[in-house]
Amino acid sequence: MKKILSQPELCDGCRDCEEACEKLYGAPRIMIREINGTYYPIICQQCEDAPCKAICPTEAINETIDPERCIGCGLCMIVCPFGAIVLSERKAQKCNQCPKIDTPACIKACSKRALSIVDAEKLKLEKQEKHIAKMAGTAKPKLDIINLVSKTKKAEEKLK
Repeated sequence: MKKILSQPELCDGCRDCEEACEKLYGAPRIMIREINGTYYPIICQQCEDAPCKAICPTEAINETIDPERCIGCGLCMIVCPFGAIVLSERKAQKCNQCPKIDTPACIKACSKRALSIVDAEKLKLEKQEKHIAKMAGTAKPKLDIINLVSKTKKAEEKLK
C-alpha cells in the first residue's frame, strides 16, 4: 500500500502543494498548518478502518469521495482523526493520492521534498529486517547522507 509521507522538519510553509492540488481538483486536498514556526502537512492517511467511511450516511467514501453520492453533511470531516477532509462547494473532499498520474501533484510541487510516497509494506519489512539484524548482532552501521547529517547535527547540538 502506497502512502504519502510528510516530513514537517523539511516543510517551509510555501503551500505549493496546496496550490498544485487545487489546480488539479478545484480545492486543495492537502493543508499546511503552522504551529510554533513548524509547518505540518495535513493529508488523508487512507485509514484501514476509516471512521469517515463508517459514518457516511450515503456510502460516498472509499479511497475517494463520490461527489454524486456526497450530500455535504460534514460528518466525515468531524470524525476524521487527522482533520484531513474539507468541504468545498457543499461536497466533502479528501486526498486520493492522484491515482491517474504517476506522482501525486503535491509531491511534484514540493521543492523541499517534505512530501514523498512510500510503500508502507516495504518500509515495514525493511524496519523488521534492521531490527532482526540488530538483535542477531549482524547489523552494520549504515552511513548514508541522512545519517551523516543527523549525526553532525547531534554533535553540533552537544557543542552548544
